[in-house]
Amino acid sequence: MDFMTDRDVQKYEEDGYVVLDGLLSSDQCDELRQRMVEIVDRMDVPEHCRVTFSTYHDEQLKTQVKTIADYFITSGDKIRFFFEKGVFDDKGEFIVPKERSLNKVGHALHAYEPLYKKVTHSPKIQGIAKKLGLKSPVILQSMYIFKQPGIGGEVTPHQDATFLYTEPLGRVMGVWIALEDATINNGCLWFIPGSQNSGISRRMVRTPEGAHQLTDFVGREQTYDEEKFIAAPVKKGGVVLIHGEVVHRSAQNTSEDSRHVYTFHIMESQNTNWSPENWLQPTEDLPFPPVYTE
Repeated sequence: MDFMTDRDVQKYEEDGYVVLDGLLSSDQCDELRQRMVEIVDRMDVPEHCRVTFSTYHDEQLKTQVKTIADYFITSGDKIRFFFEKGVFDDKGEFIVPKERSLNKVGHALHAYEPLYKKVTHSPKIQGIAKKLGLKSPVILQSMYIFKQPGIGGEVTPHQDATFLYTEPLGRVMGVWIALEDATINNGCLWFIPGSQNSGISRRMVRTPEGAHQLTDFVGREQTYDEEKFIAAPVKKGGVVLIHGEVVHRSAQNTSEDSRHVYTFHIMESQNTNWSPENWLQPTEDLPFPPVYTE
């Protein structure tokens, strides 16, 4: 029997998302978390992350902002570290335990970390892609998101296609795997069902060479009716499939529980144009790898 049923496909197509239980076992989740403990333990914190903006004059601040932006925009084929606000003091030293400081690690865990690569190309993931009729799906990026207890930041309403734009639209899907229970208390996802049918109103694009900023937004995020959002809690080991245009958000984690997630994005590459204006671009070192391994 297929991991994803016909009813699951119908729900995904109608609502723009679907929650599926049991993608990973509890032990598999724990293995991924333990591996991330090891990665974080030996991370080398970039100098620009340690410096607080308040100590800089205007010109130095501009350089600082550009360094941080460059660190992000060149991270598609690397494993890099992105921190929560307020985790360093004025001297660049941690004021919280190192393992509690991170917002996420990304964006090429799927390429360079064997445990994450195995999950990304697992038979169940390949089966999901086939069930959805994908002919030549590729992996765009991957992230480990921590949603730290007490400080895990809010993610405001957005559509993934704002950042991962294709022509035609509708070719990108997020795969969001809960490595711990994701609940209303610790910051689970919320969706507006059916909102994937309204297109997008905002795009993040690379700016022309020489511009002060490396990326900018074109258009504006719409204002959404809070009452239309529906919570999507997920049990440990479950997965949420997220249409590239469905509107979703998550609240700040004010609980005492973390909400660790491994997530990646798949694109149907057949008859699809990946925008050269997207922040994320394939490189010689890492072209977008095929999902299917057979």
